[in-house]
Amino acid sequence: MSLSEDEVRHVAALARLALDDDEIAALTPQLADILAYAAEVGAVATDDVAPMTHPLGLEDVTRPDVPGERLPADAVLAAAPDRVGDRFGVPRIVEEDA
Repeated sequence: MSLSEDEVRHVAALARLALDDDEIAALTPQLADILAYAAEVGAVATDDVAPMTHPLGLEDVTRPDVPGERLPADAVLAAAPDRVGDRFGVPRIVEEDA
């Protein structure tokens, strides 16, 4: 597909891109190649292909949420930096009003 530098300048202005003459000269053949490839892809016969939202069939792959074996609190809290009874101790972050 043929693309002129003026057309590239026009598209750059629409996109609010400030391109100098060297950039325009470099981008013109690149954009022409991109448009030619898009036209080639658009020419593929897809009349008998159903529209889809994803190319792969998706299915739920999560496991059921079933309770399992629990660790004893003493084993879990053994490595805790701070322990309050049978819970983790954490710093207070909210002030209580009297």
